[in-house]
Amino acid sequence: MTEEQESGAPRGSCCSVSRSDPVVAGARGGLPRKGRAGRDVKLAVEDVDLAATGGDTRVAAIREVSDAAHFDQEKLPRHDSVLLSGGVFSRGDAFREGYPFDGELPVREVFVSPFSIDRAPVTVAQFAAFVNATGYVTEAERDGYSAVFHLAVNAPSVAILGTAPATPWWVFVTGAEWRFPSGRGEGAVNFLELLTHPVTHVTHRDAVSYCLWAGRRLPTETEWEYAARGGLVGARYAWGDELTPGGAQSCNIWQGVFPDHNTALDGYVTTSPVGTYRPNGFGLVDVAGNVWEWCADWFSVDAYRSRESRDPLGPVRGDRRIIRGGSYLCHESYCNRYRVAARSHADPSSPSGNIGFRTVAL
Repeated sequence: MTEEQESGAPRGSCCSVSRSDPVVAGARGGLPRKGRAGRDVKLAVEDVDLAATGGDTRVAAIREVSDAAHFDQEKLPRHDSVLLSGGVFSRGDAFREGYPFDGELPVREVFVSPFSIDRAPVTVAQFAAFVNATGYVTEAERDGYSAVFHLAVNAPSVAILGTAPATPWWVFVTGAEWRFPSGRGEGAVNFLELLTHPVTHVTHRDAVSYCLWAGRRLPTETEWEYAARGGLVGARYAWGDELTPGGAQSCNIWQGVFPDHNTALDGYVTTSPVGTYRPNGFGLVDVAGNVWEWCADWFSVDAYRSRESRDPLGPVRGDRRIIRGGSYLCHESYCNRYRVAARSHADPSSPSGNIGFRTVAL
């Protein structure tokens, strides 16, 4: 564990960036004022308490409070899911390798009820089906920009709005969104080549909107960790304790010196097609690296200190949502959050090029 890990001192994160962070202005002179993002389709996600659910606190009640969008249930994409039996498992960081300010301790046995979860993150193709059926416009599209990792930017200088001083590797780029994850410069990645990649540049609201249409929901953090462990007890990663067993790459993460040199030994600088690496014991892919995944819970550093042991949820309210799994930017020298116990969090209204989601059946 590094000195920073031991001290718990806050530091810049490779994981995510918030639009509320201070910005060093680029050619376009900084971020625009908040526009209509989130006003056309308003979704209230309310954590259902114990009394309201007869004891099942896993459920998130999703209430549509606007008629601005019509979700056509006849055009739902197929979700390849795995039904998990649930049960008791040890949640948390058994190796004590996490950052204290992430709240991965104490390790505690918790019970999770049976649930059915996607084998892979939602892909660009699946999200495109949602958009084609509903006309949905993401928050990045409404606001006109999103956050792109600096080595991935493909946009003219006039499209650069600025960077966040604490995390200067994140660049706010005009026109960056789920169809143009790097921007709209010449030679941008062909959309058809992205169809099997996980969708990115989606906010928590965008993910919930997809779920509402698809008749699904986001997993709770506890469900996510249970599924990601794949039946392994106390393992460091979703496949065991060694990062590269037999010298083989097991996930899409950073290789080289973060944040300026990626050797791309795994073959990718940004996202990879879902299922590029072998599945875990439950048949799930991409639970380590590639993209972070939104969960239903609000973040609290003290969440694991709760004595709630049956289908535990995070706090009722908060200002940042849980993300799990790590992304293509994670590296042991800076952010080892591709460990199966690793927790992080992000501003739910700030999209970026390394956050996606997977869903759970209702």
